[in-house]
Amino acid sequence: MKILVFGAGPLGSLLAARLFQGGHEVALLARGVRLGDLKKYGVALQRWPTDEMESVRVPIVEVFSPEDDYDLVLVVMRKNSALKILPLLSKNKKVPTFLFLMNNAAGPSVIIDAMGKDRVMMGFPGAAGYREGHTIVHLNGSPDRPAGIVIGETDGGISTRLEKIAQELGKGLYIEAAIEPYMDAWSKYHVALLFPSLASALYLCGNDNLRMSRTRDALVLAWRGIKEGFSVLKGLGYPVRPKYMKRFLLMPEPFAVYLLGKLIKNPRMEVAMVRHAEAIRDEIQQLNAEFISLVEQSGMFTPTIRFLIDQFNIKAQPLPDGSRSIRLRWSEILIPVLVICLIMLILLYIR
Repeated sequence: MKILVFGAGPLGSLLAARLFQGGHEVALLARGVRLGDLKKYGVALQRWPTDEMESVRVPIVEVFSPEDDYDLVLVVMRKNSALKILPLLSKNKKVPTFLFLMNNAAGPSVIIDAMGKDRVMMGFPGAAGYREGHTIVHLNGSPDRPAGIVIGETDGGISTRLEKIAQELGKGLYIEAAIEPYMDAWSKYHVALLFPSLASALYLCGNDNLRMSRTRDALVLAWRGIKEGFSVLKGLGYPVRPKYMKRFLLMPEPFAVYLLGKLIKNPRMEVAMVRHAEAIRDEIQQLNAEFISLVEQSGMFTPTIRFLIDQFNIKAQPLPDGSRSIRLRWSEILIPVLVICLIMLILLYIR
């Protein structure tokens, strides 16, 4: 395929390189300092944690015009940035499909209004990385950890076009493409999992994942925020996506907080969350505002989400390191245990 990657940040650069290495005719659009770096060094990739280096000479373009003819344009950038380029993208009538790979809680309606429904697909780049000078440090997109791309139609379902594009993206080196029949729901649950909950709680720990792992209050707030967010979406009728998240949410709070602490402490979080969160405060504000709109639509009481977003917006002082003032909900363990014991006693009595 002839593919344009619009967005030369960490993930756009990584995907452009891997698609190019997979045999596609790829161009990467860049401007300013990034353009100069790419011309001089190519797409410089540093694999985490081995520090293995490589440079991929992806063809670079500086403009996107109404006459450009590509089979597919991947828009890989933050939501607030992607909205600003819609007038530019909409002037081109030759490209059949624009695939927007980004976080999105508000749904695709604004993009569809600008571009036309038949030319828009939504998705998410399942990779993590950050830029350090001219180099992209990446966690995914390697032999042992492929970069995942989740894609779907704006109105759900599985189309022939969707299957074809997933197949072509999967030809990229170290890329796995997955079709999601409920892409809008998937995007909303992904935002609920990360931004009004985990990311906001991380900022309350000075954007330090190790500090968050030992600050139980932050972990409790993050977990309760996740549960509130998922309840909002379920109340609005969105199916839980991915499905396995249903089991995750059944965990009693003490277990969930313990496991969350272990997850946050993982060294990969430095790449997957911390370094990324440092650079996207404006995107987090955008996504939190979009999610609050969903909360208001649901009419549900979400005290934790509102507290976390308020603290994020005012740039509140971090929680005390290691604070444990919020009581865990041990009843989520005790009540099921008591019910099981009662059932066992009844069975013994019947015998």
